[in-house]
Amino acid sequence: MDREQPHPHNVSVEISGCSKQDARIVFDTLCACFESDRCADDVPEDLHETRPTVWLGTFDVADTHEGARPGRLSSSVDADLHGGYWAIEQFRRRLDSLFAVRDVSTVSGDQEKELHVRLESR
Repeated sequence: MDREQPHPHNVSVEISGCSKQDARIVFDTLCACFESDRCADDVPEDLHETRPTVWLGTFDVADTHEGARPGRLSSSVDADLHGGYWAIEQFRRRLDSLFAVRDVSTVSGDQEKELHVRLESR
């Protein structure tokens, strides 16, 4: 499968292992910080009762906003971050100001980095 290289300022986020309410809290909090392909009325939904759901969003770390408040989660949220090294570093720094973040695993590629984190309320 031929994957298109993301823009160097974009970070793709995959959220799983949580309720749709917690997914929405994470995306709403991130949308308050960065431009995104997710709009305010793009509400995460469960598409199947028994299969796990993964919610996706892309965020432009070069276009940041001030004033985001830390999100209050009901439980931990797993997030996979994909992007260039600089973009992942900027995104991770902002996550630290919004959530309690624990790095679970990292995969470094030639020009891209993948970071798996667990988010919890601060």
